Amino acid sequence: MCGIVGYIGKGCALDILLNGLSKQEYRGYDSAGVALMVNDKIEVFKEEGKLINLRNKIKPHASKLLSSHSGIGHIRWATHGAPTTLNAHPHQSTCGKVVVVHNGIIENFKELKEELEKCGCKFKSQTDTEVVAHLVAQEFAKVKNLTEAVCLATKRLEGSYALCIMHQDVKDTVVATKRNAPLLVGVGDGEYFVASDVPAIIEYTKKAVYLEDNQVATIHSDFLGIMDVEHNIITPHIEVLPWESVSLSKMGYKHFMLKEIHEQPDIIRNILADKLHSSDSDVTLDGVNIDKVMLKHLNRIQVVACGTSLHAAIIGKYIIETLCDIAVDIEPSSEYIYRKTLTDKNTLVIGVSQSGETADTLTAVRQSKKRGSHILIITNRPDSTMAREADSLIPVNAGIEVSVAATKSYIAQVMSFYLLAIHIAQLKGTVDESLTAALKHELIMLPMKIESILSHKEQIAEIAKIYSGFKNFVFIARGINYATALEGALKLKEISYINATGYPAGELKHGPIAMLDETMPVLSILMTGSVYDKILSNSEEAKARNARMIALTDSEDEKLDELFEHIMRVPQVHELVSPIIAIVPLQLLAYYIAEYLGKDVDQPRNLAKSVTVE
Repeated sequence: MCGIVGYIGKGCALDILLNGLSKQEYRGYDSAGVALMVNDKIEVFKEEGKLINLRNKIKPHASKLLSSHSGIGHIRWATHGAPTTLNAHPHQSTCGKVVVVHNGIIENFKELKEELEKCGCKFKSQTDTEVVAHLVAQEFAKVKNLTEAVCLATKRLEGSYALCIMHQDVKDTVVATKRNAPLLVGVGDGEYFVASDVPAIIEYTKKAVYLEDNQVATIHSDFLGIMDVEHNIITPHIEVLPWESVSLSKMGYKHFMLKEIHEQPDIIRNILADKLHSSDSDVTLDGVNIDKVMLKHLNRIQVVACGTSLHAAIIGKYIIETLCDIAVDIEPSSEYIYRKTLTDKNTLVIGVSQSGETADTLTAVRQSKKRGSHILIITNRPDSTMAREADSLIPVNAGIEVSVAATKSYIAQVMSFYLLAIHIAQLKGTVDESLTAALKHELIMLPMKIESILSHKEQIAEIAKIYSGFKNFVFIARGINYATALEGALKLKEISYINATGYPAGELKHGPIAMLDETMPVLSILMTGSVYDKILSNSEEAKARNARMIALTDSEDEKLDELFEHIMRVPQVHELVSPIIAIVPLQLLAYYIAEYLGKDVDQPRNLAKSVTVE
């Protein structure tokens, strides 16, 4: 989603803003812009498309801009108005003196716009953001204080926002505030940074203040003041950022996605390092505050998530119900928040989000928390808003994931569900110890098995080349790997734009089989176990309709060679753990197909890494 960056200090603001924006490109965007204070005048440059377009627009003016030491910048993911230069941020007031960048949605912007137009404000864009610039300018004309003007203006806003604001008449000052959207202030030596996310500033400082909702930060090069909208002074709580700038390097890989796929064995090792040491030891989850007394009264578990995180949650449901004998409901957060939900103090609500800022999931979590439910968050960002709402927390420890398509964070989420399920089963005593010991052993062996798959990725690349020309794809599976079919299909459509759909294999006969012919590849996920023969039978049905058949399997069954045109084989693994092994070839298949098609693998069109609006 949109990315904000701001700077005030002694350095070259232009370079810092553009670099900060480039570090947030992974969030997804369609236009970019900056506003700089140059010789007591605000200069605004913005352009549709990629950041390179903005850089080219700035080039002829760069010499005069290099002396600027303060400014704000933005990359936009369109919500209101087309992705055009006119709708790009920053936005200005009618007088041109107030500039604003914004992440979020102003829900009452139409009413405010009508009111402001009656007062003589001239609107240039189709965005909701522009009302903020006019509101701040209107309030500033009354109070002659930028911080106060921002406080007054934001009291009138409904919805979500992270805002960074400058006024031409208020020198060396940036004002930032937020509500239901992420924003932090980086603290340097005689300089401050504002950003939507850590990567934008980690190159310059490892210290930051995370703004809370409705707090207003007034930033000068030598001073940071924070207060709430009622003017109560807040003492800044400076935290050390848990990231290294090396995470933002491709380290020799062609794309971040390929690098992040290859990081997965080490991600699993990192997760297990302080949680599971051997098949004989208990799982240790220090941040999970669930005990036997709570479990005794627990009626059910509800998991809310979106996109890839939702698929991880489906696997979580399967493994928790299998090991813990607790009913688990899974629901997309976007649906959960708009219906009556039956949560109470005897419900464990699990929110799953890579960024910890997903707007729908955050809203769902807050709704459940108000009803007294215990909130457990699984996230890659222990510094996120969602993590701060948690009663229990499982940080997945995947590191910064730059590619928009989730890979290593998905595997880390799935791993977290396995560890949580085993942990709860230990507390409840609901499962045979020999089974949990076997599962622990399998989890420990996963890195080595994934490395084996990665060492033979050229075979998957060859299969990808053969199927890169197809317009449609079907993924089928049963049981615990139904979610793997969904995630494999999602990866393919996200980055290659091929229409890919995941189905429970038994549902093929109930409609989808009508689509099958020689133009439709069907990828069957045939991991050995309780449903192997069933999925094999479903594959025979698809073959009989002339579908192009591909298998993903850990079986050495020779009859597969007759049924399938191509086979991707993986190391043998326990059925309950097979989704972690099975997803890796599907990630690679999607990657190589997208690469052969010349797609923008790391930044696919229309997508955002962190979806911070509903």
